[in-house]
Amino acid sequence: MDSNQRMSQIVINGDTVYLAGQVAKGESVTAQTSGILAQIDELLAKAGTDKSKLISATIWLCSMDDFADMNAVWDAWVDPANVPARACVESPRLATPEFQVEIMVIAAK
Repeated sequence: MDSNQRMSQIVINGDTVYLAGQVAKGESVTAQTSGILAQIDELLAKAGTDKSKLISATIWLCSMDDFADMNAVWDAWVDPANVPARACVESPRLATPEFQVEIMVIAAK
């Protein structure tokens, strides 16, 4: 689903949905996080699920100084009744210098 020669945006194995790491353009971590979470909503819908069925999330930030800004957007988005297991790590470089945050999720179908 949504594949090219290098990768798939969505992989479904049984009742589990795996999304590739998502990035989005934006002037700030807040804008990028908002864009990423909108993309995740769209991809989960294509796979027949939604954020209420998240199992886990991995978040990469270029600087942990942006942790609070990212969390403000995440906390407003995530289903408070079904928060996933989550890891957030600092990565000094993502795919291109314009990206400051990347998020990858796994969800149940």
